[in-house]
Parts: sequence; C-alpha cells; structure tokens
Amino acid sequence: MSGLTRRHFMQLMGASALLTSPLLHAATPARKVGVALLGLGGYSTNLLAPALQSTQHCELRGIITGSPEKIPSWQQKHGIPDKNVYSYDTMHEIANNPDIDVIYVVTPTGTHKDFSIKAANAGKHVWCEKPMAMNEAECQAIIDACNKNNVMLSIGYRMQHEPNTRRLAGYASTTPYGNITALESFAGYGGNGLPQDNWRMQKAMGGGALYDMGVYAINGARFITRREPVAVTGQILKEHPAFKEVDDTTLFTLDFGDGLVADGGTSVVKSFNRLKATCENGSYQLQPMQSYSGVVATTSDGRRFPAIEGMQQTLQMDNDALAILGRGPTLVSGEEGQRDIRIVTAIFNAAKTGKTVTL
Repeated sequence: MSGLTRRHFMQLMGASALLTSPLLHAATPARKVGVALLGLGGYSTNLLAPALQSTQHCELRGIITGSPEKIPSWQQKHGIPDKNVYSYDTMHEIANNPDIDVIYVVTPTGTHKDFSIKAANAGKHVWCEKPMAMNEAECQAIIDACNKNNVMLSIGYRMQHEPNTRRLAGYASTTPYGNITALESFAGYGGNGLPQDNWRMQKAMGGGALYDMGVYAINGARFITRREPVAVTGQILKEHPAFKEVDDTTLFTLDFGDGLVADGGTSVVKSFNRLKATCENGSYQLQPMQSYSGVVATTSDGRRFPAIEGMQQTLQMDNDALAILGRGPTLVSGEEGQRDIRIVTAIFNAAKTGKTVTL
C-alpha cells in the first residue's frame, strides 16, 4: 500500500464513518502520519525534530537533504533507516515509500515552489514552511500541484495553532470589548545581519525582514481581525550597512476599510514583538506575539492567559496530521499563505512608488 493520501483514506474508511463511528475513533490513534523533513537546517534540527518527539498523531520517519554529511547524526539520533533517507535528487523515489505520508518543506523561501511541487507529484501531503513562496504565481503553482495530486497542503503558520492567539482571534466575532478601532502588529528581532552568501541576505532566495518576519505581523493582523485589507502603504528603512540586497526594517499599514487601519512593522535588526487590538470598550494584546515560546495574552480588564507548556510546533503538526486523517480541518490552507504573499508584494510596491497600493 502506498502512503496514505486523503483520497485513499476516504475511500477506505468513508468520510461519514470518520465522524460517526466510535470504533473508528477508538482505532484511529494507532495510525500515525509519517513525516519526512526536507531540509535539515536549524529550524528542523532544533525545533521540528524535537517537537515531533511529543506529537500524538504523527512521527518523524524520514529525511530529505542536500547535505549528506548530516545524515549519520540524524539517523543515529532519530532512528531513521536507510530506506527513508533521500537526497534532493532522489526524492521522487519517495513515491514508492509507504512509511512517508507527508513531506515538510523547510528550506529557503526561494526553493519552496519546486520542492513542494516535487513532494505533491510524489503523492505525498505537503507541509510548507512560511512564507509560502516568492510571489502569488508560485503559491498558485503549489496549490495547483496539490490539487492535481489530491494531497493536502498546509502552510507552517504555527501561530494559528497557538491557543492564546486563537483565543484573541475569537474576539473578532464575540466582541467582548466592542469592535476593533485600531491595531498594532509588529514582529522583529535585533541583529547585525549575516554573511552575504547566506540566503537570508539574498533577494532571489526570499531574504530580508518582510518575507521572514513580516508575514507574522501581516498574518497576525488578518487573523486577529478576521478581515482582509483593501489597501497598503510601505516604507523600507534599510538603515543597516550589512544589508545590500534586502530590507532590514520595513514599516507598513494595512487598511481594512471602514476606518480600521493597522500599523505594522518588521525588522531583523530591531526588536519588537507585539500585537494589540484597541476596541470601543477596551483592548487586548499578545506580547510577545510570534515567539517560539512565552506567548502571553492580556486584556485591558486585567485578564491574563499564560503561555502554553510544550512546543507550538507540536500542536501545529498534530493538528495538520489530524486533518490528513480526516479528524479535523486544515487550519492554514495554501490560499491563506498566498494571501499574505499578495500583501508582501503590495507592500514592496508601495514602498518603491511611495503610493498607496490597492489590493
């Protein structure tokens, strides 16, 4: 039997049975989704692989890498057999491997399109790290490939799985403090850049602040308001001398219409990390709003929701695995990732022209 695709699972089990049969609910936990990490950089090594040690519905079974020197340590640490190890050139052979159900693309942004399409063409579900791709057309190509191959696509926005972020997003409909009247959304960290040959310093690879950190601020504003902006402005400061090709700090506004405008910003040389919604009768905020841990929610009337224990990535991958198993929704679709890239492009255009760009 080949890797479990959504189509095959539904055919075998029946979509209605998944929701109604107590026997299936009892049996399903024994079935775990097999994950192969594509790209063995810092995020895979230090966060995704450790998070997979605590997941209930998926597990690390394979690796795909362009760095053969990393293979022995990964095999030893995670018990990965030779048959589940692939290079970028041989990854198409994973189509014949029933151990692997999903490929998680964790490589530089400029490579996401090609790797995601190869994963989909191999008949595997695709988890693509944020930001989704370089432009809308690349995002659409990924979406089309996943649809063509009948596999699930999810984008790695862990914050949409984080409980405090989800709690505050719910306020957009319950309005406990009235309607939102103003929003601040900022995501950035202090630093001095990286060597020029590092992909994060290269425009063609998706380096710079807006792609890397800006999507947190953009997606956070959209997620908390549950609304889409109709126009944007942008200003690239580019104050740090180490940054030749890409932005180090970008400020922007998202105009949601009806008078609601979000002030946003992102940086890889300045530290700011907050999201605050000001409402008719109070306010609420996340600070920090996008860190790997410690995300705390507070409200103007003194309520405080502490950070979760454990890893956000564990929640993210378990939720995505449940979606593959037919036991929950896909929380972050390809279309969601594409919307953010559309806004990123518009902000760059607004900064270049000095004019407001309509979406």
